[in-house]
Amino acid sequence: MTESRDRIVAITLDEKSILRWNPEVAHERNVAIFDLLESNRFRLKDGFRGPYALHLSLRDATLILHVQSHEGNAQTELHLPVRPLRKTIKDYFMVCESYFEAIKGASPSRIETLDMARRSLHDEGSELLRHALAPRVEMDADTARRLFTLVCVLHLRG
Repeated sequence: MTESRDRIVAITLDEKSILRWNPEVAHERNVAIFDLLESNRFRLKDGFRGPYALHLSLRDATLILHVQSHEGNAQTELHLPVRPLRKTIKDYFMVCESYFEAIKGASPSRIETLDMARRSLHDEGSELLRHALAPRVEMDADTARRLFTLVCVLHLRG
């Protein structure tokens, strides 16, 4: 069986886009990248074939996905306004902060409630991202979830 060409085989984040860097952020980024590279489905609809190398960055209020063929002979940039994602990202960060505070000593039911809210917002954000990219990119739900995690890492502020 041959490996699908419709996949990301390398991914990087623009380090200059990340303003807050700590061990927790590094861990989230590393896990998302590892999981994404292990299993993903990503295909440009009207573009060159994969496998793809992807570089994510923020420029003003725009997410930039620099997509390059793994061989390096073709490339394109996809620009996505982050405004439609901003509220979900903000809410996700707020619930995550509450969740991480709660695990220090809150009741198990409080922790579970916050964890469910955190997962729900993450699902919502990944669906918004998937929908926004749908005219140009075909991807599965797990790929969208992991990309949303990386978009959130890019949005961390001081």
